[in-house]
Amino acid sequence: MQPPGADVVLVRHGDMGSKSRGVKRDMEHRLGENLRAVLDDRDLAGDVELTWSRPRVHTTEGDVAAVAEAAADTFGVVSASPALSVDSELDGICDALAATASEVYDGGAFAVDARRSDRSLPFDSEDVQREGGQAVWDAAEAAGVDPAVDLDDPDVTFGVEVREETTFVYTETVDGVGGLPLGTQAPLVVLVSGGIDSPIAAFEVMKRGSPIIPVYVDLGDYGGPDHRARAVQTVRDLARYAPNHVDETWVVPGGDAVAHLVATMDRGRMLAHRRFLLLVGEAVAETVGAAGVVTGEAIGQKSSQTTSNLAVTDAVTTLPVHRPLLTWDKHDITALARDVGTFADSTIDAGCNRIVPDEPVVDGSLDQIRDLEPDDLASRARDAVGRAERVPLDRNTS
Repeated sequence: MQPPGADVVLVRHGDMGSKSRGVKRDMEHRLGENLRAVLDDRDLAGDVELTWSRPRVHTTEGDVAAVAEAAADTFGVVSASPALSVDSELDGICDALAATASEVYDGGAFAVDARRSDRSLPFDSEDVQREGGQAVWDAAEAAGVDPAVDLDDPDVTFGVEVREETTFVYTETVDGVGGLPLGTQAPLVVLVSGGIDSPIAAFEVMKRGSPIIPVYVDLGDYGGPDHRARAVQTVRDLARYAPNHVDETWVVPGGDAVAHLVATMDRGRMLAHRRFLLLVGEAVAETVGAAGVVTGEAIGQKSSQTTSNLAVTDAVTTLPVHRPLLTWDKHDITALARDVGTFADSTIDAGCNRIVPDEPVVDGSLDQIRDLEPDDLASRARDAVGRAERVPLDRNTS
């Protein structure tokens, strides 16, 4: 629970703190833009204030918990706390701690963790911890609670951040997604399949600051049931974290090219298919000015994802191919998909399973695949991208 009367959310970032002053300032401005977009998207009241090292969102008591959750869902934020703001006077801080204790402390061990940034004040953090702790103790006893103090492993921590004019009291910290503010890196094309892995690969590059251009290759007759709808829905799930950066999905018609591969190839077919997908990603990247292509592949997860086969597929493009999940175990990917909210819309059969030959290549040779695959694979990919449909995201659809 938050303090009674909580009216502000303290926002904490991590990696940004190691940047130079100018870079950090630019990143904080981008973080502020993204915070405002997430709040607007969720119809939450909030006025974002960018202060050095600790952005704040001023809001209402009714919205403060939801605003903290929204801030925690914003890339670059490592944690957020609903807080009560009071004047930076020791008596007032102690009164706020007492009122908060009366509301949220019902037993167990507690601690007061105070930090003071302004050394011109006539009290320091130890004064706040000592006198504030006494205020909590007295309030607890007055409420009939048997208080206890444990500074090392408390059940309840009363956080206090003391600034020059305003002090913030809080008892809850919501873990954030972390990373860097979205939009601080160049955009990347993400090949989304409708499965579990590719949305999480997208989430991971977004977490490092790269906006995404989601591309779904429609496999035509080889697509799974509702495959396109599921792929678009996972993008919609991701857009919840980045409403000002993700607004459409490229749907590229690949059914003709896939049917041609199935009709003309057996050995090496799956590698040629993966190379076709990367060529599609490259063509879209060239169109929109993206810096690379992202896939959800992991070493050894499928026959096409052995280290030798990844080398064969990568050779088809001059762009870097980013694989954020390269060394992840499947259960870790699935766990994050559940946390992010893409799992439910990803649990369908992948259409590409029907493309896999009876004896797939696990140790491919680049020269061999070039000999086996159609000579016009690149032109087929460019033609498909030229016929792509850019599907706007309807955020009200589920």
